Amino acid sequence: MRQFFSSLYFGQTFFKILYGFSGLYLLSFWFHSLFSISTVLLIIFSLVLAIDLYRLYQRDGFFASREVAPKFSNSDANPVRIGLTNLYPFTIHIDIIDEIPEQFQKRDFLKSWTVQANSKDKFSYTLTPVQRGEYRFGFLNCYVSSKLGLVKRRFRFENEFLVKVYPSFMQMRALDFMAIDQKMSQYGMKKIRKIGHTMEFEQIKTYVIGDDIRTINWKATAKHRSLMVNQYQDEKSQPIYNIIDVGRVMKMPFEGLSLLDYAINSSLAFSNIALKKNDKVGMLTFAETVQNHVPANSKKTHLNTLLETLYGIDTGFSVSDFNRLYANCKRSITQRSLLMLYTNFEHITSLKRQLPYLRAIAKSHLLVVIFFENTELEDMASHKTSKVSEIYEKTIAQEFVYNKKLMVKELERNGIQALLTKPKDLSVNTINKYLEIKAKGLL
Repeated sequence: MRQFFSSLYFGQTFFKILYGFSGLYLLSFWFHSLFSISTVLLIIFSLVLAIDLYRLYQRDGFFASREVAPKFSNSDANPVRIGLTNLYPFTIHIDIIDEIPEQFQKRDFLKSWTVQANSKDKFSYTLTPVQRGEYRFGFLNCYVSSKLGLVKRRFRFENEFLVKVYPSFMQMRALDFMAIDQKMSQYGMKKIRKIGHTMEFEQIKTYVIGDDIRTINWKATAKHRSLMVNQYQDEKSQPIYNIIDVGRVMKMPFEGLSLLDYAINSSLAFSNIALKKNDKVGMLTFAETVQNHVPANSKKTHLNTLLETLYGIDTGFSVSDFNRLYANCKRSITQRSLLMLYTNFEHITSLKRQLPYLRAIAKSHLLVVIFFENTELEDMASHKTSKVSEIYEKTIAQEFVYNKKLMVKELERNGIQALLTKPKDLSVNTINKYLEIKAKGLL
């Protein structure tokens, strides 16, 4: 009996050993098969990779170019065009990284594009600068791959390129078009009703319905035996100056643009309209001292002089000296002129400190003081409130808004023209004010 159990135990042990050896064999066989398959796949992958490498690197089959204007318009969307040329006999996928100027603070610029075999394509994007000055583009980096996408080849095009950002000449052209087309009301510019005329005589013509009956020339009417009227034209060659405050009050930003840049863009657009009207336009800037004095001129090329001068203007942290401005105007601007003064007052007390100098300037010239609404405070003043702290803030904001309106009344009470405007509406409102003055013959 003992021998029987001993033989049984021996048999179980034998079968266990045999099963273990067979399991190891199967495992070894499985690993060997897997290794063989992976080796074959690796060889296939290496061949495909080599083919992809060869196709991309056998020749320079891709070209790209960046088309940028030499001048950018401040606060406007400026187009940048990218041209792509695929000389490969297959479709390629491109990841484009353009090294745009650091002022835009865009470090995640990436465009993906697909170009068919032996074809060209292009796309564009826009950049909106908010500061004048020099902007440098870097390289145009393109990472090209085939449909397989196993290899990417880098191409670099376009060396460093300098672009100068000038005052908003796009806005100037738009407003110029509206003025010439006589459809200003459709674009936000109000129509000015002419309530008088200047005394610059042009001709005598036959009366037609709609002519001012006050201009009937009775002697010519008797001679021709039909109604004749005198025709007048707007007085031309009137001197106009843009005076821009470059003190610290003009550093305040609204919607990414400083008040100074709003004033500069408006000055350029307004100067263009005034030159189209054959008036003489000049400019100067002031803070602690008076600078950038450009005498009034009516030449067509004078606009370029103004543009280059406006390009280099910057603000400081100094307090503006209106006394020095008055002394300079008295000494340098001897002919009665229209002075468009761009500045800003946040409280009526700051206006009253400068009011004596503004009155002195207005005695010799037609002065228009242009200053800005604080749109953020206006939003706060009209915002619905529920908390005590919000009510307090709203009350303060309403007081500041009311002070701005008091400033307009104070200036008008002292015989000074005033224009209170939102920064974004500055150019249109300034041109409207100029057209109103011309229509009324105030200068």
